[in-house]
Amino acid sequence: QVQLVESGGGLVQAGDSLRLSCAASGGTFSRYTMGWFRQAPGKERQFVAGITWSGTSTYYADSVKGRFTISRDNAKNTVYLTIHSLKPEDTAIYYCARARRIWVAGTPSEYDHWGQGTQVTVSS
Repeated sequence: QVQLVESGGGLVQAGDSLRLSCAASGGTFSRYTMGWFRQAPGKERQFVAGITWSGTSTYYADSVKGRFTISRDNAKNTVYLTIHSLKPEDTAIYYCARARRIWVAGTPSEYDHWGQGTQVTVSS
């Protein structure tokens, strides 16, 4: 049974940095492309970043390019999302997810396992 557990969220000030972690268990983590999504209150879940199984290719939503970095450590079965220069509009629940296929997709339906999410709140 695949489990994904996010951590690292919290209440931060605008301009701060944060690193979110997603620990995977119950599957062969290193074989799967992984993604990060976020969902703000009253809004749809939005793709943020994705990384292929080897970590050699990464993809970002245009709205976060230059501030967000996705990475992974297959030895630790963990994927990370580092966020710099946080803005109030980054406030959301952040989810990690495992992709159904080898490529990075931007739609939630292309991911078959999800974590419970971690709340990030950015105060101005």
